[in-house]
Amino acid sequence: MKRVAIVGAGFTGLAAGLRLARHGYQVTILEAEPEAGGLAGSFQLPGGQRLERFYHHWFTHDRCILELLRMLGREHELQSRESRTGLYFEGRFFKLASPLDVLRFSPLRLPDRLRLGMTALLARRVRDWRALENLTARDWLQQVCGERVFRVVWEPLLVGKFGEYAESVSAVWFWNKLKLRGGSRGKQGREMMAYYRGGFAALVDHLTAAIHDAGGQVLCNAPVTGLRVRGGAVRGVDTATGTVAADHVLLTTSLPIAARLLEPHVTAEYTASLERIRYLSSLCVVLVLNRSISPFYWLNVNDLSFPFVALIEHTNFEPPASYGGQHIVYLAKYLSHNAPLYRMTDGDVVRFSLAALQRMFPRLTSDYVLDARVWRADYAQPIVERHYSSLIPSAATPVQGVHLASMAQIYPEDRGTNYAVREGFCAAARIMHSADCGVRQDNLEAFEMVTDGSGLAPAIAQGRQISFD
Repeated sequence: MKRVAIVGAGFTGLAAGLRLARHGYQVTILEAEPEAGGLAGSFQLPGGQRLERFYHHWFTHDRCILELLRMLGREHELQSRESRTGLYFEGRFFKLASPLDVLRFSPLRLPDRLRLGMTALLARRVRDWRALENLTARDWLQQVCGERVFRVVWEPLLVGKFGEYAESVSAVWFWNKLKLRGGSRGKQGREMMAYYRGGFAALVDHLTAAIHDAGGQVLCNAPVTGLRVRGGAVRGVDTATGTVAADHVLLTTSLPIAARLLEPHVTAEYTASLERIRYLSSLCVVLVLNRSISPFYWLNVNDLSFPFVALIEHTNFEPPASYGGQHIVYLAKYLSHNAPLYRMTDGDVVRFSLAALQRMFPRLTSDYVLDARVWRADYAQPIVERHYSSLIPSAATPVQGVHLASMAQIYPEDRGTNYAVREGFCAAARIMHSADCGVRQDNLEAFEMVTDGSGLAPAIAQGRQISFD
């Protein structure tokens, strides 16, 4: 049996672990946190229910998640619902859930509303994302939508999410966001999203159980401190409690963490290439309320005086009955790990957040709040710059048997659990077949195979050789 150590029990590590364990590999997944799930990890609400620390959902066309659920025999647990999207601008709330809502968006003149409504359609007509790599998001959006639409709708969201890096963000990143959301539509053009019955915690439980049933292990509270390398090839990983022997090691961590593990065994130029990609951290405030505060699931905040880029009222999507009648609100912000807000105490973050929220919802008082949690994650959002494809490291590393599969290598799509699963499937294929399923331009066809439903995952399951060049 080949021994594989996987560093990180997020969805990439779990998907790869399941594939490998079911093909007879001896799999050990090592997670530094107390529970599996990565950025989709959960916590316990006052009523005992579990909820994601950072908001999560799927689009209805997320094929890799569907393949994973089929592997688990859990397709019936997937639920799709209409999502209600809104926008807060100049002290007013606007519904933007359908084409008709866009036509009623009064901050824009009618010609600009039509241009806004055409944006997602135009994005879906882009056949080769590489044609956009030389453009920033600002350049491309101004071309497609015009200056007024950009200033009112897109610029506040771009700056609100990326802050000082807003001018650097690639058109490819924004194009793909529009394409994904535009492609997840139901009747009358309304956006549809999907969620797992019992939440992502239930899916993580089912995944880890399936890995154990296949003979693998998922070990939490087990941070990896180093790699064991001999003769240029990996022999195992070191943890706080000992060494795990391995013929292959899959690093699903962020690239800076992978660089630290690899640093003693590779050149300075290689570690510098991993550290070249910049990241933002994520701050998420979760409020448990005794009543709803808005009619929207997803509220984009186009007001740069408000400290969060989005307000997600989760229980306008997954019903409050799933949480004992409690209402769940997420406040989301991406920022530098050195930013004052990121470094505040949890109590100060909550007080700061409620004060900001009360300016938007004057009736909100502390009586609404049953509980509040603050979650932070370093290296949560890679900065996708122009010509990002040239920055992405290969899945293979200079150390024989060590492979990379990180969120920063998901491209041209952005990070997310669907694509994390895709990376896990591809990593398993690389290990099983010694095929390079990296995310460089010359491997684009391989990823299209996964996402267009043409059958990469079933082919891997049947043990067929896959060509990715």
